[in-house]
Amino acid sequence: MSMSASTSTTKANTREFFGGCPHDCPDTCAMLYTVEGDKLVNVRGNPKHPITRGGLCVKLNDYSDRHYNADRVLYPLKRNGPKGSRAFLRISWEQALAEIKQRWTKIIAGDGAEAIMPVSYLGNEGLVQGLTVGDAFFNKLGATVCEKTYCASGSSTAWLLTVGPTNALDPESFAHSKYIIIWGCNSLSTNLHHWPFVMEARQKGAKVVVIDPYRSRTAKQADWHIAPKPGTDGALAMAMIQTLIAEDLVDRDYVDKYVLGFPELKEHAAACTPEWAEKITGIPSGDIRKLAREYGRSRNASIRIGVALERTAGGTQAIRAVIALPALTGAWKDVAGGIYQAPLWEFPVNFGAICRPDWIKPGTRVVNLLKLGEALLGETKLDPPIKSIMVYNTNPVTQAMDVDKIVKGLQREDLFTVVADHFISDTAAYADIILPATMAAEHDDMMFSWGHFYLTLNQKAIEPPGEACSNAEIFRRLAKTMGFTDPEFIKSDKELAESTIDWTAPQVQGIDMDLLRAQGYAKLNLGAADTRTPHAEGNFKTPSGKCEILLTDAKNFVAPPFRQLYNEMQSGEPIEPLPGYTRPFESAADEPELAKLYPLSIIAPKSHAFLNTNYANEPKKRRLQGDQFVLLSPQDAAERMIEHGDKVKVYNRTGGFQGVAQVTDDVQAGLVVTTVGYWRTHNEEGTVNSVSAARFGGMGNCPTFSDNLVQVERIVGRNAARGMHEPKPVALVTA
Repeated sequence: MSMSASTSTTKANTREFFGGCPHDCPDTCAMLYTVEGDKLVNVRGNPKHPITRGGLCVKLNDYSDRHYNADRVLYPLKRNGPKGSRAFLRISWEQALAEIKQRWTKIIAGDGAEAIMPVSYLGNEGLVQGLTVGDAFFNKLGATVCEKTYCASGSSTAWLLTVGPTNALDPESFAHSKYIIIWGCNSLSTNLHHWPFVMEARQKGAKVVVIDPYRSRTAKQADWHIAPKPGTDGALAMAMIQTLIAEDLVDRDYVDKYVLGFPELKEHAAACTPEWAEKITGIPSGDIRKLAREYGRSRNASIRIGVALERTAGGTQAIRAVIALPALTGAWKDVAGGIYQAPLWEFPVNFGAICRPDWIKPGTRVVNLLKLGEALLGETKLDPPIKSIMVYNTNPVTQAMDVDKIVKGLQREDLFTVVADHFISDTAAYADIILPATMAAEHDDMMFSWGHFYLTLNQKAIEPPGEACSNAEIFRRLAKTMGFTDPEFIKSDKELAESTIDWTAPQVQGIDMDLLRAQGYAKLNLGAADTRTPHAEGNFKTPSGKCEILLTDAKNFVAPPFRQLYNEMQSGEPIEPLPGYTRPFESAADEPELAKLYPLSIIAPKSHAFLNTNYANEPKKRRLQGDQFVLLSPQDAAERMIEHGDKVKVYNRTGGFQGVAQVTDDVQAGLVVTTVGYWRTHNEEGTVNSVSAARFGGMGNCPTFSDNLVQVERIVGRNAARGMHEPKPVALVTA
């Protein structure tokens, strides 16, 4: 099968190409690139795509302009000043590759290849250019394996242990729901194209319940908003389970046939009454009973859980409890019944051929990117220490935890740092070498999705500007430089895109490259949204074939795609046999002495106008998103003599950042809310992840971004706070 760009001519000198949004978002929008001459002039949503429906979010609505941003890195750069000074000298690709080879060869000779570490995530979601693009190269090199768990790793572990690698509820099926719970997901900002299916169901009479600690955009649109205290979702879910069992709202026939561990769960949940949960969650016991009853008595009942749910010490145990709900009620028997986590597990991706885990030497160590600061500063006592990192598809200085430590680590003079990026990001500012990467319209790719069942083709529409290269081409050049001649390092982007899918799998029968070139997308063969009931008769992809609420001798693990497909050196801690409530690491109720210094819980959901840190350097998107804000309740603001618009500092033992206070009833007393994604370059004294301690959640080595106590203090009044975040200049010296 060839993959030549098939385009339709709309007028003289104008061509159209199919695109797929490259961002780490469940929508994975199908796009159309319009090219006039050699310039990308428009990017719009594909109107024929059943999910995208012609619309793009506010982040992508001017995506063509992003390709021509004047601040783009277009040529290889070499540091020309102190680390972090943002002073760079333009060099050639030959010079950049020679420098990298010389430095890496010396490190390997002196300390071994494990002294080199890749640092990457899903800054690009493509199967060619994304999460796994560098895995084969670094596995061949013998480098330290990077465990990539910024998000979804914890929920993935809980999901895989409970129901197995199944796509479960089709997001399109929500249109046929009669009762919808959106739990820990701000759909209107982070899953926009799912919302029309929710609204279609509501127009036909469905009730929409949003569970979120604060009144998000989505919560404001709900029929009922339930706001538990941060990190207490497990108590809420267990109380729902107790009520379902106590009030005989369990489908005993379904449970007897297709659920493992019900007797044990019944005994375990008996003490988890709504009154017990009220003391923990702050939700009235009557509301908890009402929620459980409404859900248990509804048919065609749908649950959508967001990755935010995992971001506390007990988040993954809570997810296990939530996954148990449709199994107890037999909701899986109905169209639109069940739960939607991240429906990616049945995409037939050739991960083995992409990542080449067979090249990893047995016993190779693993370093989790959430512990990057500790690793760079020697706190983890690595032998050999990390002497070089290559960062691509991520911006850890803002996206990881305990980011002030990462900055200190990146300032090490003996650390050789290579960064591939579009811009001189907060992380790239500390690089020794920066390599220019392409944007989506400038390379070929194949997109899968963690939010729907469609494969999406991304065609190269224009030539890259300057000397920018695709991620895959960057690693081809590095492989050649390091003397690797394996076929994996010779294939073009088009060839790689074509080979990412196992075309013999039943999910893709009737789908081929000709079809993708003709319409740009194709839905996997997993059943129609209006008839699909994948687990009406069990068929869970677990060892027992049942929904495994009870786990026996289960050990903690990170799903292989998040760790270069490496199965060795998993952390392996015992996992509790049953779901339940695990208290947060930090809460005012559980840590009264700590709360005397830092009395407020903080959560950091995703920004509306940024995609993680993407777009946070662009003035238009920054104006739309606004300055780094800090949402405070009127009670907490009054206690601190803070008024709306005041400049404030948020801090704890880990670090601090500054923002502008917004006093609002959208947050309850004791809670602070701000959004993630702002660059330190445009903010004073760090960003929200400066206050996130580097601790793992219960499973999947997931982060605990929403499990920290802080204090908030007023700095200056509202007038002085205006215009506080002006960008710092970049000192770029050209040859």
